[in-house]
Amino acid sequence: MIKQFFFVPLVLLTSLIIFTLVTLFSTSNFAQAKSAKSAKWREADFVDAHCQGEIEHVLIDKTRVDCLTDTHAIEYDWGKKWAESLGQALFYSAMTGKKAGIVLIVNPKSKERFLKRLNKAISDNDLDVDVWTITNRKT
Repeated sequence: MIKQFFFVPLVLLTSLIIFTLVTLFSTSNFAQAKSAKSAKWREADFVDAHCQGEIEHVLIDKTRVDCLTDTHAIEYDWGKKWAESLGQALFYSAMTGKKAGIVLIVNPKSKERFLKRLNKAISDNDLDVDVWTITNRKT
C-alpha cells in the first residue's frame, strides 16, 4: 500500500516536469523565430541608416518624402517596386523643387533586372533623376 501511495505523486511529478520542459523549449523556439523575423530590415530601417537629410518630410498634401536633402527629394523602395518609386520621386521633386532621387533596395540576384527597367524609363523619357542602390540585408 505504501508503494502505491508514493507511485501516484511520482507520476504526477514526472508529468509536471515533462510539461514544463516542453513548454520551456516551445517558447524558446518561438522567441528565436520571432527574433529572426524581426531582424529583417524594413524600408524605414534603410532610410534611418542612410538618409543624410530630413527623414519623412511631410508635404502640404500630407504625403511624406522618405529623405529630403538640400539638393534631392529621395524615395527609398524595394527593387520590385521600381516603377512606383519613380512616380513618387518625380512627384516629390515637383512638390519640393528639388532633384528627384531614388534609392532602390535590391537583392544582388535581381538588382540588374530592376535597375535596367528603371534606367530605361528614366533615359527614354529624358528624366532628371539620380538613382542609387543599397543591397538588401537582413541584419
